This record gives sequence, structure tokens and C-alpha cells, in this order.
Amino acid sequence: MQWKKRLLEWPLHVMLLPGILITLLFSYVPIMGIVIAFQKFSPAKGIFHSKWIGLDNFRYMLEMPNFTSVIWNTVYIAVLKIVASLIVPILFALLLNEIAGAFFKRTIQTIIYFPYFLSWVILGGILVDILSPSGGIVNDILGLFGIKPIFFLGNENWFPYTLVLTDTWKHFGYGTIVYLAALAGIDQSLYEAATMDGASRWKQVLHVTLPGILPIVTLMTVLSLGNVLNAGFEQVFNLYSPMVYSTGDIIDTLVYRIGLLDAQYGVATAVGLFKSVVAFVLIAISNKLASRYAGYRIF
Repeated sequence: MQWKKRLLEWPLHVMLLPGILITLLFSYVPIMGIVIAFQKFSPAKGIFHSKWIGLDNFRYMLEMPNFTSVIWNTVYIAVLKIVASLIVPILFALLLNEIAGAFFKRTIQTIIYFPYFLSWVILGGILVDILSPSGGIVNDILGLFGIKPIFFLGNENWFPYTLVLTDTWKHFGYGTIVYLAALAGIDQSLYEAATMDGASRWKQVLHVTLPGILPIVTLMTVLSLGNVLNAGFEQVFNLYSPMVYSTGDIIDTLVYRIGLLDAQYGVATAVGLFKSVVAFVLIAISNKLASRYAGYRIF
């Protein structure tokens, strides 16, 4: 009888086919391209006739003089972004959750969510204008307090923190809505019981709210750790310049310059493969730690 039931469900299985085909075409077929990392790849010869050179591309990658600083820049910027993207949305969601007026609450949500829909190409142009040391609104405001103009996008010391702040500004609205949804799922009887026991609002946050959203915080943390080597190509590419290469150059922008500008396709693929393998190991470790210490796992 089981086969009759499955036979009746064939329309549902047919509906899966487009998604499966798209996944295979765009996610699994390109994996074959990693063979370029082990070749002296020539577009004219293709992957089947290019010379096989083993691990030479990886040796070249590790011997590049700026490779260590690029790895450091990538990890440093990505870790700061991960920390900011976890703390800021949680704090803002907790504050927004305390607002009683529904209209005001939804208006705030819409305003903070809006930058999430803008691409870094658009935001890049906006940020160049408002952060300009000559006429930018941010430096004009700082000037009111006697602070000299700061070249946020051209100063190597300020550039990493500018990336973190602007990335947080763009994405914290999305994270806030995720945590607000988690807050809405907390059993209200727990707050009533805490009130009956004389708990203040701060005590309720500590003993009811934070434990209630802990599973979604753990999930977001595990997912974000997989991006520890992904500092954001689009953002950095649209905002950086040779003046800030020492602190702003990351793996993705290095791959772009090596692969597309210098036409060293094999080395660029080796760098990209290195990044993917390390990211996979990190997310597997973080998932294991989340399973052991928080009792939560995503696979």
C-alpha cells in the first residue's frame, strides 16, 4: 500500500525537479572547476588539456609576501563583523520589544530594515559622500565638537572599523527582526509568573527573555562562524582603494585581482579553494561545539 501512496504523490515530486536541477547546475557542476587549482590553466586549452602542476599553485599562494596580512585582515574584519552582528541586533530587539506602541514599533522596524535591500554599489556611493573629509555630513558633525576631519575610507587605521560599522548599519535591521520573531515565541505566562514573584524588568530579561531566545542566538552564531573567512567582497570592493590595501585587502579581493586582473586563474582558484576548506572545517567545529554545549545542531 505504501507504493500506492507514493504513486499518488508524484505531482509533489515533480515539483521538486526544478529546484533540484537548479541546485545541481549552479552548486554542484561548478565544483568540477576546482581542478584548475592544480593546473597551469590556459583558457585556450581548457581544463582537459591544461598542464597538471600538482600543488605548485598552493606553494605560490603561501609564498606571496602579502598573503599573511591578507589572511589577518580577512579574519580580523570578519570576526569584528560577526561580534557586532550578534550583539547589536539582540540589544536593539530587546529595546524594541519594550516599546508598547505598535505603530511606532513597526515604523522603527521598517526604517532599520530598509538599508538591507540596498546593494553595496548604491551604499558605496552614499558612504563616499557622507564620509568624505571635505563636505561629508559625518565630518561636519564631528567638526561641531572640534574634531579634525577624518578620511574614513582612505586612512588605513580607520578603514577596518568603517567596514564593520557600515556593515552593521546595513544588516542589523534584518537580525533585529529575526530576534523579534524569537521574542514573540516566548510563553507570556513565564513573564506573568516572574511578575508574581516580584521580578523586575531587568530580572525578567535575564531569566526569561535571554534563555527564551538562546536557541536562535546559537543558530545564528553557528551560521555566522562559517563566514569567518568571508569578510564581504562587495562591500570591500566598492569602498577600498590602494591606500588601504595594508589593512583592507581580504581573500576575496585578492582572488579578484589575481584571477581577473593578473589572469592567474590557477592561483586564484587555489586561494578560493583554501578559503572554502577552512570555512567548512570552522563551521563543522562550531556545529559540534554548539551541539555539545548548547544541545543544538543544524546538521
